[in-house]
Amino acid sequence: MNQNYIDIRNVAIIAHVDHGKTTLVDGLLKVTGQLKKLETERVLDNLELEREKGITIKAKNASIFYKNHKINIIDTPGHADFGGEVERVLGMADNSLLIVDSVEGPMPQTRFVLAKSLKMGHKPIVIINKIDREFANPDKVLNEVFDLFDELGADSEQLDFPVIYASAKLNYATLEIEKIGIELQKHIEENQKCSLEPILEMILKYVPPASSEEKNKNNLQLQIMNLDYDDYVGRIGVGRIFSGTIKKGDIVEVYKNETQEIQKAKITKIMGFEGLNKIDLQEAYSGDVVGIAGIEDIKIGDTIGNPGNVIPGPRIEIEEPTVSMYFLVNDSPFAGKEGKYITSRQLRERLLKETLTNVSIRVIEDNERKDRFEVQGRGDLQLALLAETLRREGFELQLSKPEVIIKIDEQNKKLEPYEIVVIDLPEVYAGSIIQELNRRKGIMESMETFSHGTCRIEYIIPTRSLIGFRSFLITESRGTAAFSSRFSHYDTFIGHIANRINGVLVSMVDGVAVAYALWQLEERGKIFVEPGTKVYKGMIIGEHSREGDLEVNPCKEKKLTNIRASGSDEAIRLTPPTKLNLEQSIEYIEDDELVEVTPLNIRLRKKYLDPTERKKMSKLLAR
Repeated sequence: MNQNYIDIRNVAIIAHVDHGKTTLVDGLLKVTGQLKKLETERVLDNLELEREKGITIKAKNASIFYKNHKINIIDTPGHADFGGEVERVLGMADNSLLIVDSVEGPMPQTRFVLAKSLKMGHKPIVIINKIDREFANPDKVLNEVFDLFDELGADSEQLDFPVIYASAKLNYATLEIEKIGIELQKHIEENQKCSLEPILEMILKYVPPASSEEKNKNNLQLQIMNLDYDDYVGRIGVGRIFSGTIKKGDIVEVYKNETQEIQKAKITKIMGFEGLNKIDLQEAYSGDVVGIAGIEDIKIGDTIGNPGNVIPGPRIEIEEPTVSMYFLVNDSPFAGKEGKYITSRQLRERLLKETLTNVSIRVIEDNERKDRFEVQGRGDLQLALLAETLRREGFELQLSKPEVIIKIDEQNKKLEPYEIVVIDLPEVYAGSIIQELNRRKGIMESMETFSHGTCRIEYIIPTRSLIGFRSFLITESRGTAAFSSRFSHYDTFIGHIANRINGVLVSMVDGVAVAYALWQLEERGKIFVEPGTKVYKGMIIGEHSREGDLEVNPCKEKKLTNIRASGSDEAIRLTPPTKLNLEQSIEYIEDDELVEVTPLNIRLRKKYLDPTERKKMSKLLAR
């Protein structure tokens, strides 16, 4: 056994989006000196998109050395679209830290992941975080957490969970809560004595050791729970060694999770985790979490063991995708002018490379059209983030409207996915939001009003009803609503659901948009482009104020004559255009529209640019 530490503790951090788990990991790394105060915050969110969105997308590992113990901390995604990551990484841990916001309390993703953790036999350590927030109510949240444990069928030992109160932002943790909110902030400013060490002490007390001399002597059992990729060594399987030891150069057998076949392989590289860094190892021991290279087609759930004595780990089922979208080669009049990668071959290679590490993404090639690929995932956000990643890498592509994946049951009936939605918002906006959810055929499960003027509504609603809803929610609530959802089940197809009511303003010419024309069009609807924007025939330049699309000319200039007016010309004052980001654009479009994505621009367009062809296709579809 490695002599640098006494034993190994494996603990997963689970929480809902924005409840503070990544900030907490920062604080724990600072406590042990593995992250200097001058270094960047949210170090585990090392992807650019993770920092921008404020969410964890990829499950990651970090190791902390505290009092001669090695603590493997597994950070997990909090957004439901990336929930497939959560279930697997919990299998690498012996216990979990459940982080709950002291104002919001348990949320849908909290419930979903906690149920998995309890089922695995974990006895979670509960951290009530953000006790420095205004309206913090730790006692109420603690009661809600206890009720949730009981509702999920926790046994008597699991119900007797340890509790820590913390403010990861202020680097403060305590077992006995005394001060919250402004009082806590003043207390810390006056005393300057705060630390997250109580959390590390609690981990050592309640997370059982994952390693022992006896386990090291047993046969090797290493199950792959996650995947990584390196351009030099290829696919990397990340998993936990449940027993035995593994050395670089070992000849091993791999039990395939999907086919239940056994194949031989040679371990060419072993990577361990030290702080935030990956380090090369010659040997790894029972209980540790490592990355393995050398097995070209390694997949989630595969088990590595000694030749002739491989012991399969529990079968891991990969959650099925519920939403699909077409990724197409850009064929607009502006194609090839702004991107580095523009061909179908380049797009195909990049999408297939994504499937090597992202097991929740599926790519289906179209036999009839080689310029488009059906990409399936667990939500439109996941697919939007993939498109945004490609865009930043220099790809040009087009995206279709997201569609839910329909199933057919034994009675030949159509089934569609449903989600549980929880929205926290000021009470003043609740009426219009409830009305919209009802229009989208959602069913209210509960509504709770809080003393500080906010309320929480919970709905069960078809997944396709949520496409386009986020943008409406942000606009209607003035950006004050907190929205979360998770997949619930497949149920009866509910029929037609109208999403966007208004039509769009479509350019009838190629050219450059001018201020005079846009000023004239403002009374027709909401404008998406600004003066000087290059446009083409069939490009969407705004939203019509009524139903139905309207052909317009955004390039029409004011005619000049030699007749002088008695007064000065009327000044042109344009309303600032509505700028849609990629997620909003994907939610906005209808079946006959596409989003054109390039490294420099996001444009909306009609599938058929020629108006005559559009009318012809709409008549065919109407039959």
